[in-house]
Amino acid sequence: MELFYSDTFELPLPAGHRFPMAKYTLLRNRIEQELVGENGCQLLLPPAATDQQILLAHTPEYLSAIKSGELTAVQQRRIGFPWSEKMVERSRRSTGASIAASRSAMKNGVSVNLAGGTHHAFAGSGQGYCVFNDVCVGGRVLQQSGLAEKVLVIDLDVHQGNGTSGIVKNDRSMFSFSIHCEKNFPFKKTAGDLDIALPAGTGDEVYLNQLRLGLGKIHQSFEADFVFYLAGADPFEGDRLGLLNLTKPGLAERDKIVFEFCQRRDIPIAVAMAGGYAPGICDIVDIHFSTVETALQFSAAR
Repeated sequence: MELFYSDTFELPLPAGHRFPMAKYTLLRNRIEQELVGENGCQLLLPPAATDQQILLAHTPEYLSAIKSGELTAVQQRRIGFPWSEKMVERSRRSTGASIAASRSAMKNGVSVNLAGGTHHAFAGSGQGYCVFNDVCVGGRVLQQSGLAEKVLVIDLDVHQGNGTSGIVKNDRSMFSFSIHCEKNFPFKKTAGDLDIALPAGTGDEVYLNQLRLGLGKIHQSFEADFVFYLAGADPFEGDRLGLLNLTKPGLAERDKIVFEFCQRRDIPIAVAMAGGYAPGICDIVDIHFSTVETALQFSAAR
C-alpha cells in the first residue's frame, strides 16, 4: 500500500496558533518506524497539484489570489493561516497527495494521504484551515482521466464538509456524505447529498449505528466506483474542537465499517486524515495511525 506525505512542506505558524501542524511529521515518523515494509507499505512524496488540476474544482480568480498573495485580511482570517509562499506550496502538495493517493487506490485498492481532508474550501474561497479542496480536485482528476465516473466522499470529520457540498452541488457524478456534530463549525452549513447531524456528546453506539444506516442509504441511491474517505480524528472524546464523545476503539470500528463497505463492493478507496485537535497530540497521532493500520490490513486482504 502506498502512503503519500507532504510534511516536509510544513507551515511556520505564529506562536500560540491552535492548528497542530506537528501531527503530520509525528505520524509519518511513527509509520516509518513501525509500518514501512509491512505488506508492501511504502511512503512516497507526491508532486504538487498543477494549476490545471486545481481549476477542476476552484475558480481562476481564487487560484490567482492564492498564488499572488492578493488575499484580503478577511480572506486570510477565514482560512486561518497567514499567506506565505510556503502556505501555497503546502496546499498544492497536500492536494497533490490526494491526487496521487486516488490514482494509487485505482491500481491497488487502498491508499492514504497522510494529510488532506480540506473540506471547508469552496470553489472561490478558503475557510477553516482549508485552502484547496483536495478530494474534490482529486475526484475530478480521476473523472477527467477516465479512471472513475461516480465518486463518493465519506466525510467523517467532526465538522460538516461545507466546501465539498458547495463544490459538488448539482453534480450527479459526485456524492457528499457527512456525519458531523450539529452545533459546531461551520455554523452555516451547506447541505450535502446526505448529512447526518449529531448532538454534542454523542458516543460510539449511536454514531456507529448512524454510520451503518447512512452507508445503507447511499448503497441504494448512488453507485460509486471510487471513494474518498475523510477519517477525522476530531470526533474523539475530549477533542478541543469536536464536541462528540467517540473513544479510540469506537473510531477504529468506524474505520473498519467504511473499509468493509468498500471491500464488499470492490470499490477503490483513498483516505485523507482530515482534522484532529485533542489536547494531547499523541492521541491525535494514535487515532490517525490506527486508521493507517486498518487501511493496511484491508489493502493486504484485496
